[in-house]
Amino acid sequence: MNEVKDALRSIEQNYKLFLQQQFTFIGALQHTRENAHDMIRPVASISQVQSYMDHHCNNSTDRRILNTFLNICNDLSKLCQKLESVQPHNSITNDILESCKVLLSHSNDLSSIRAKYPHDVVNHLSCNEAKNHFGGVVSLIPIVLDCIREWITHTEKLSREVLQNVSGGNALSEKSAPQGAPDRAVISQTAPSVHLEVQTSANKKDNVQVQGNKHIWKKHLNDTKSHSGKRNKSPWKPPGRHAF
Repeated sequence: MNEVKDALRSIEQNYKLFLQQQFTFIGALQHTRENAHDMIRPVASISQVQSYMDHHCNNSTDRRILNTFLNICNDLSKLCQKLESVQPHNSITNDILESCKVLLSHSNDLSSIRAKYPHDVVNHLSCNEAKNHFGGVVSLIPIVLDCIREWITHTEKLSREVLQNVSGGNALSEKSAPQGAPDRAVISQTAPSVHLEVQTSANKKDNVQVQGNKHIWKKHLNDTKSHSGKRNKSPWKPPGRHAF
């Protein structure tokens, strides 16, 4: 983008110098039109100016100013080609760039275009010159410059939006990453607790089983003692009587 802005500033500087010589430019067009016997139709295309300079220009002053106009148009065309490779872009920037390319086409009819305020190039012409002969050709460069400035404005805005979206996505990712850690902590804490509960439950079952076994063993021991006592006890005899 910086390269684009530098190229635009260079073209704007050349155009300021050209603008100071607008009357010389109109005079050169007038002379070459007379030499070409082409006084009726308006100067309506870049190719028409090129033809005047190549075939009907008789002095160096006229050639120089006409060549300056053509060079600025050529520099604008090269800049438009450079803009095509600049990212990002959308439908708005594409439409602006397409308009510039159409305007700078050598065969494009310029007779109906007019540069408006704050440009005053048309105001420096007489009513007849502005309406019927030179109004379009003097409006070409300022209109294209405005379009390129608008293109730069939209592209820079689009670039900022893209950067904000990328930054927002990264921030969201950073926020999402730590949120997983507590979840994992909860899971890791829950798992031992579940294991502990299972182990505790198992221990309770074992205790119950041991206590049950002890109870059964004690009962068995008591029963055994009872049976052994019954076997060792002598039969009951009535007092005073003895069996023979």
